Amino acid sequence: MASAREMRLRIKSVKNISQVTRALETVSASKVRKAINAVMATRSYATKAWQVLRHVAEQPGRNSLHPLLAKRNSVNNTLVLVITGDRGLAGAYNSNVIRFTAQRFDSNVVPVKYIAVGRKGRDLLIRRGKKVIADFSNLPAAPSFADVSAVGRLAVEEFKTGVVDEVYLVYTSFVNMGRQITTVKKLLPLELEGEGLVRDFEHKSAGPTAAYEYEPDMRVILDEIIPRFTALQVYQAVLESQASEHAARMVAMRNATDNAKELVGALQLAYNKVRQQGITNDILDIVGGAEALAAK
Repeated sequence: MASAREMRLRIKSVKNISQVTRALETVSASKVRKAINAVMATRSYATKAWQVLRHVAEQPGRNSLHPLLAKRNSVNNTLVLVITGDRGLAGAYNSNVIRFTAQRFDSNVVPVKYIAVGRKGRDLLIRRGKKVIADFSNLPAAPSFADVSAVGRLAVEEFKTGVVDEVYLVYTSFVNMGRQITTVKKLLPLELEGEGLVRDFEHKSAGPTAAYEYEPDMRVILDEIIPRFTALQVYQAVLESQASEHAARMVAMRNATDNAKELVGALQLAYNKVRQQGITNDILDIVGGAEALAAK
């Protein structure tokens, strides 16, 4: 059994750790509120942008409307955007994203390249021997569209030039403080099945959809809005992932603080037993010495 001094040092170190985890929990609680507000503020616009993209893609002759809508005859290369965090101490948040990505794309029949958004994801992908062609780390705590637009532009450029034939996006969708879902979506070419990157609340009519009228020129408008709205989906995914990361870190730090308190209680009880045993031994030594003197 450890000595009383060793027990005191261990109790002190665990208390210090609990103070750190409590501080991180407080910081994450403040950040997650701001991140949730950012997600909710942009979700309506991203939803409407997604509806516009879907409506355009549903028009006759989608392959000739814009290169980003055209489906390739054969898929020879795949690009995956993986969004993780720059820091750890968020429980299984980062590892869940990489594990999900590996399960989805390790068995891919064509070569897969990755764009990593977040330092943790980049390191884990490189450690697994994946081909990472770009890295976007150290994003601001409250990123603007301009901060993230380079990610979308790179993905669009890789697809337009024919370097890759499809682009997927892996991110963590924020549901609530206790639930975040790792999700994969096909970003390019635009896929009509499913709800897309954000939920489509638009009422679906049974009849055919009305065709858009473009002024002054359809090609100019589509060349502007389709790449921009595609980059907007990446931006919304980054906001969702940041809110999920802060929520996961807050929960992880809360659990760590609770565990530290329980460990301090157990260590304090063990320390009291050691201290009591030491006092008992000292009393027995004194009594034994007194009886020895009386016998003489």
